[in-house]
Amino acid sequence: MKLLHVDTSPKGAMSSSRALSHFFVDQLRLRLPALAVDYLDLAAETLPPMTEVFTSATYTPEDERTPEMRAVLATSDALCRRLLAADALLFAMPMHNWTMPAAFKAFVDAIVRGGLTYVATDDGRYIGTLGDKKVLFVTTRGVDLRPGTPFAAMDALTPALRAAFGFIGVADPQFVDAQPLQFARALERDMALERARRELTGIADDWAGHDRPQHTPLPRANGTGISAALGSVAGGCAA
Repeated sequence: MKLLHVDTSPKGAMSSSRALSHFFVDQLRLRLPALAVDYLDLAAETLPPMTEVFTSATYTPEDERTPEMRAVLATSDALCRRLLAADALLFAMPMHNWTMPAAFKAFVDAIVRGGLTYVATDDGRYIGTLGDKKVLFVTTRGVDLRPGTPFAAMDALTPALRAAFGFIGVADPQFVDAQPLQFARALERDMALERARRELTGIADDWAGHDRPQHTPLPRANGTGISAALGSVAGGCAA
């Protein structure tokens, strides 16, 4: 399996989304020793913004593009090749102001490309070309946005990711959302990260074709069982 692993958080070693994405890669490599990883750090490799030349070039037939257009599209072309060459895609990011970080939005703008990651048919349909990929989004959220919580309606990240990647063929992506973190008490953060690691371990089993163990007890945080009731989550914007 070839995995494209994309990290987004600007927090470096302090990032929970990075820690979780690397945990998943480690778990997957334990099960698939021949795993090949193509790694991209969007905090370190800043993508160029969309420009007038870029947008014009994307709608210009390839054989009619000017040298300037080809140069402007070079980064986008390379990213699309990396996506298409992978068997599986792992995207890790924090939630910023209820949606995706700016660095990941720039990535999305670069990879949604006609003729590469989607094609338009003569009868007016659009068909994505990434339908054969396993796709996992690992996100971290400052507050709890799960259904039934006070902030549930504020989750603009999940639908945005589903829409953008659904358009390029990803019909059923998997999500592991660690929440609440930034604005939660220490025990709640520990429990959220434990839930995420457990989910990631299960997905690693699934991707590797292994049977998951049944009735494995959850780990304990600060001596308290995971089944302990959660307290209320402090308010604030997501991080």
